[in-house]
Amino acid sequence: MRGILFAAIFFCCFNICHAQTDTLDFFENAPALNPKRVRLVNTVSAVLYPTTMFGLYQLWYTDYPLESFHFFNDAGEWLQMDKAGHMVTAYYIGKVCIGAYRWAGMDNKKASWRGAGIGFIYQLTIEIFDGLSPQWGFSVADVATNLTGTGILLSQQLAWQEQRIILKYSFHNSDYRKYRPNLLGNQFPETALKDYNGQTYWLSMNLASLTGKKDFFPSWLNLAFGYGAEGMTGGSSNPTIVDGASIPEFRRYRQYYASLDIDVTKIKTSWPVLNGFFKVFGFIKIPAPTIEFNQGGKTKFYVLYF
Repeated sequence: MRGILFAAIFFCCFNICHAQTDTLDFFENAPALNPKRVRLVNTVSAVLYPTTMFGLYQLWYTDYPLESFHFFNDAGEWLQMDKAGHMVTAYYIGKVCIGAYRWAGMDNKKASWRGAGIGFIYQLTIEIFDGLSPQWGFSVADVATNLTGTGILLSQQLAWQEQRIILKYSFHNSDYRKYRPNLLGNQFPETALKDYNGQTYWLSMNLASLTGKKDFFPSWLNLAFGYGAEGMTGGSSNPTIVDGASIPEFRRYRQYYASLDIDVTKIKTSWPVLNGFFKVFGFIKIPAPTIEFNQGGKTKFYVLYF
């Protein structure tokens, strides 16, 4: 989820710089390749990438001395919730980058490969940092899920020139973070990034685009399927003692969801700033009636699930 912040900043930088481009409305894609916009996108990318990498390094890695490059198998940790996060992050960064190059008038094929590639390279850089840190290690499983997210994005863009199946994220506070606040976060927004018990990752499918029945389904209506997990106070297992104090034992279990969703990027308003806001935060799953099926064999219904 670290990369989601990069993606939002990436898009906002274009918003700030738009006055320096041309007479086109900022949120309007150029009808043909616009060299001025291409230079802007390339410049923002060239500046933002090392700046963000430096910031992430300062936040996550400076407390640990570098060591020789090594691997770490974390495929079984957090019931694969962290892997879902990697997939969504690679997808979303690539999506923002593709949108930026399409905005600059680049043809769909070239913009798709270039934008998706940036998303994957960004995530790969983080994995290399992990491989040099004694606290972590280079994870092949992480790279595989990064590649999966990139593949979901790229295949749709090349086939349909749009995203009919969107990867999304939602979050709600959990009770588990109070037992390990240093690991799961103390308060929002830290917990939204660290506490996998409160995160849900979604495949949100646009009904009108996938069925072809655009006169029947509203253009913004999606059907979403989610994955979550609870009962986790540790990566591969739950400790019973933390900092010398006993904590309760919890059962770790997976959760599967079915829900309705709204693709806010399909909603067009007369306010360009609001339309831009929808594009930036379109990765967030909209709360809606939801059914949960979990490993305990229980079924739950939520009037609104976050």
